[in-house]
Amino acid sequence: MSVPCGTWAIVMAAGDGTRLSALTTDEAGTVVPKQFCSLAGGRTLVQEAMQRARRVVPNERVCALVARRHEKHWRRLLGTLPAANIIVQPRNCGTALGVLLGVLRILERDALARIIFFPSDHFVEDEERLAESVRAAARLLARKCDDLLLIGIRPEGVDPDLGYILPGKKVRGDAHRVVRFVEKPKPADASELIAQGALWNSFIFAAQARSLLALIRSRMPQIVADLTDVLTGHQRRIARTYALEELYQRLPVVDFSHAVVQGAESRLQVQLAPACGWADLGTPLRVAKTLQRLRVDPAPKLPETGYRRLVPIDLSRKLQWSQQAL
Repeated sequence: MSVPCGTWAIVMAAGDGTRLSALTTDEAGTVVPKQFCSLAGGRTLVQEAMQRARRVVPNERVCALVARRHEKHWRRLLGTLPAANIIVQPRNCGTALGVLLGVLRILERDALARIIFFPSDHFVEDEERLAESVRAAARLLARKCDDLLLIGIRPEGVDPDLGYILPGKKVRGDAHRVVRFVEKPKPADASELIAQGALWNSFIFAAQARSLLALIRSRMPQIVADLTDVLTGHQRRIARTYALEELYQRLPVVDFSHAVVQGAESRLQVQLAPACGWADLGTPLRVAKTLQRLRVDPAPKLPETGYRRLVPIDLSRKLQWSQQAL
């Protein structure tokens, strides 16, 4: 089932991937952000995320948020996107600034936009099961829902490195109010949360663009004002680019979950998504487990680290995960 017109998607691909830098260093010693690597020699993670977004909205309304310093990676990988849909940050200032810039840029083109945000470092085994839950969230937004809608995935096991969302009262369909968040609980606490019906926080979320902007403005009004002034005060592209570069040198690094979402439970809903073989590729161990699920043996176990290093190679053709000893 399709989503209403006016629904956009932004793939968040501006991160530096520092947590996996030991796994994504090429033969020349250059760190390649993980979103520009592939798990098993196929499409890169950012390309997989773009395809995930296209399952929900048409290509002309799919955007990618990227960092200027990564241009040599994303320039060829995002060739199917309209140029206006590539939103470039002068530097990575954290997810909150990335979300804010994306919202402001889309509002310039569509004042009534609804936006779905997709991280670029996920693996999903059953894409269609996840896509249907995201479409349901988009349809709920079209019913004049002003809340921020999070996609919570039913856990397939205890993972203390993930965030958990405890849902509360049902609002409509599979959407519930949010009772609380728990970030990276201890294994015993994670088991108890799952027993209470907690969901994995996928960091996929959707919102009315204007409502999301209002929420962000309530948390960091000066940053919103400064960025809005730059985008509206310079009509010429080159002037805007220079002004944006100068502003980003002064902006702090701000995390969206901590600075915007936490403490805003009264304005949040969670859309329940079924187990779909989802994984957040945020740690080397989770990458190794995902490769095992794909039946790609990452390497023999080592006592110090658990697994040998996975290194992207052959950058002239495609970034691949391959086996290489430490």
